Amino acid sequence: MNTRERLHKVLARAGLGSRRLMEAWIGAGRVSINGRVAGLGDLVGPGDEVRVDGRLVPSERLYRRVLRVIGYHKPAGKVCSRSDEQGRPTVYEDLPGARGGRWLSIGRLDFNTTGLLLFTTDGELAHRLMHPSAGVEREYAVRVLGEVKPEVLERLRAGVPLEDGVARFETITDAGGEGANHWYHVTLREGRNREVRRLWESQGLKVSRLTRVRYGPIVLPRDQRAGRWWELEPAEVDALIAAASIELDEEAKRSKVKREAAAAKRVRAGARGKGRAPRRTAVSRVARTSEDEWTSTRPRTAAKVRRPAEGRRAAGKGHSAPGGRGPAAGASRATGEGRAAAARAAPRKPPRRRG
Repeated sequence: MNTRERLHKVLARAGLGSRRLMEAWIGAGRVSINGRVAGLGDLVGPGDEVRVDGRLVPSERLYRRVLRVIGYHKPAGKVCSRSDEQGRPTVYEDLPGARGGRWLSIGRLDFNTTGLLLFTTDGELAHRLMHPSAGVEREYAVRVLGEVKPEVLERLRAGVPLEDGVARFETITDAGGEGANHWYHVTLREGRNREVRRLWESQGLKVSRLTRVRYGPIVLPRDQRAGRWWELEPAEVDALIAAASIELDEEAKRSKVKREAAAAKRVRAGARGKGRAPRRTAVSRVARTSEDEWTSTRPRTAAKVRRPAEGRRAAGKGHSAPGGRGPAAGASRATGEGRAAAARAAPRKPPRRRG
């Protein structure tokens, strides 16, 4: 990277936080460049020394782009902030370590909404995907309580006024239902606060269930359990980058090549071990050994304990293993001791002479 860039953009891309948060840090005087307090709009390059709260931010972190994206199935009853004043659980409690970076959410979901959330270590990618100018589509499955007339659907497609301006659904697809509840799939290209619910409520209808099923090119897997995360495949990350219209620098391109090589290596290892490539599901992942790296989401099974040989013989005869309870265990021990004593008391046979 040979050109100088705005400080808040570089810090956000390094995974320290969103661009808005970085601007707040700079405005509060928490960031310095080459020993002087930084100001909004300052430019930095690879030769500058940047510190946050007096701590040096390594140059390789600022200008080496390590791009990771994970998906997460948000359950109801969790907030999308890192901490909550009311003490409610947050989605960040379920996420893996970011390996020296920081997870940034690509959009949010309210407390009672479930479904797909995306997180990345790249601030620029998060910013571009959330910005209205990118026009990234979000798709929701929504269950509506009450009768929905055709003219209501037409108004929702055309646009209705809300407190923060006119909003509308790009598409509305009937997904069926019985009784008072009816399912629809709706899409929109912006992410205002509680926009889907407010649109339906503007027509006197109540949303009884809401799930995000797609964000841009990424679809929530059907077999993904709520509260679990998964690493996106290289092709999926490339699709997100294309949706955000971001040009990769040379370091990011090398990182992309490494991700693809690692994915191919896993497939080849699975093919050698089992005769075919392992099926990659949303709930089973390869475990990593480093403490700050992510671990398998598959629940561990208890290790099989090998019983002593004496216990196996006792179990084979219908008795308890040594140390077990009940009279059968005592009888087994007594029988074994009696046989040993009899063997010691029996006279030994003289050795056979040859010749």
